[in-house]
Amino acid sequence: MSVARKEANAGGRWLGLYVLAYLVFLYLAILLIPLFSFNDSIQAAFPLQGFTLGWYETLYGNPALSGALANSLVIGVIAASGATLCGITVSYMDLYGRSPLAATISAAARLPILIPGVIVGISLLILVNLIGLGPSRIAIVLGHILVALPTTVVVMRSRFAAIPKTIREAALDLGASDWTTFRRVMLPLSAPAVLSAFMLAFLTSFDEFIVVFFLAGTQPTLPLYIWSQLRFPRSLPTVMALGTAILTVSFIIAALAEILRHRGLGAARRNPA
Repeated sequence: MSVARKEANAGGRWLGLYVLAYLVFLYLAILLIPLFSFNDSIQAAFPLQGFTLGWYETLYGNPALSGALANSLVIGVIAASGATLCGITVSYMDLYGRSPLAATISAAARLPILIPGVIVGISLLILVNLIGLGPSRIAIVLGHILVALPTTVVVMRSRFAAIPKTIREAALDLGASDWTTFRRVMLPLSAPAVLSAFMLAFLTSFDEFIVVFFLAGTQPTLPLYIWSQLRFPRSLPTVMALGTAILTVSFIIAALAEILRHRGLGAARRNPA
């Protein structure tokens, strides 16, 4: 074995160890939340005091929690619908509009993912105050659409790009208009990606805290409710129980979104035109 190959193998092993250590550091802290949510103690510390479901039972019948959850669900569905609709339009026009303006809009739509959340929150707060909305549920929805838009654009653009261009060209050659081609051909072929984009946008909205912190009025969302409860040490076990429930649901939704996205891309590769 050459010296170069030995060095490459050694570098690969060190890289693998680094990745493993990073994953352990990242996910071990997350796994501690479910662990302590079943601990029969208000202290998040070892040794564990015993197994209990009592902290989960406190989640029921809490009007403040129920109101925050309802706000997050309503805002998440509306924001995800708006972000998905905008993502479909922007992605399609970027690929098939053949316009510098469409490419510029697509790049601008993906830009918020690179901007720090604090900057986005402050900017949106200034904007909603200038237009007279002020901190409100409508302001939160608009902010969440902006935050979730990059995700929907990336998902939909990859899906539209995977569809063979000959399919669209054949529909146009047969006399279909651009709108008919989009509505009757391209959109049905992209249905799995549309649902995946909606689910990921919903998760982005549901978990968003920084934008809500600046734009929330008198109706807090679930992340803002959790943050407010962290000031009370006796509420920590309940917060960890709630966090465990959110983690579980978020994981399921994210997994389903990825399955749908890969199923759509796989179908496009198996059925090239």
